[in-house]
Amino acid sequence: MSSKQTIAVIDFETSGLGPTAGGRATEIAAVLVHDGQIVDSFQSLMKTGVWVPPFIQALTGISNEMLATAPPAHQVMRELASFTRGLPLVAHNASFDRGFWQAEMNLAACEPDPAHEFACTVLLSRRLYPEAPNCKLGSLAQFHALPDTGRAHRALADASTTAHLLLRIQDDVSRRFENELQGMAVSHRLLNKLQRSSKTALKRCIQDFCLAQERQEEGQKAAA
Repeated sequence: MSSKQTIAVIDFETSGLGPTAGGRATEIAAVLVHDGQIVDSFQSLMKTGVWVPPFIQALTGISNEMLATAPPAHQVMRELASFTRGLPLVAHNASFDRGFWQAEMNLAACEPDPAHEFACTVLLSRRLYPEAPNCKLGSLAQFHALPDTGRAHRALADASTTAHLLLRIQDDVSRRFENELQGMAVSHRLLNKLQRSSKTALKRCIQDFCLAQERQEEGQKAAA
């Protein structure tokens, strides 16, 4: 069962370097999933003044000319902060996107949102799909026969593909561990636990998670 909480799936395109090496974001997209469906999206190019080298332009299709007329990065990030307020986040190779998320939010003077905790579809796929050829987004999309969302290495297309992958992961976890979950939805919090688990301990991880949830609910009832 997919979770009925709303999750924001994000993807950055960048100038090629990491944020600690002077890299900046060039495009951002966020796709909202809720109850097994994609329900909304946000996408924008971002003007930072950074120079994008030719090989990155060829990879993404985002040129320096396009960025020259894009909205300023601080404006985009403030709109994105509002669009994702109170929502947990998912990204493919989340350590990369988390770095740019934090850097660009800081530069835009956005207040940190405690809900913005990342789950990673790369880590989850490594644990759930050892038979996949690799954990590149395009490979996993082909492996799972996910919908074609457009040109790879554009933020909205990649975020949309990652959103479909997230929904597949939620469904697969729900079916594979049906007995352990006993109707409990596959939440972002559970996914965060699973991505830190070993491949051989997924069942035990879910059992422990469900037991902790039951104890928490019992404690809340007793305190009411």
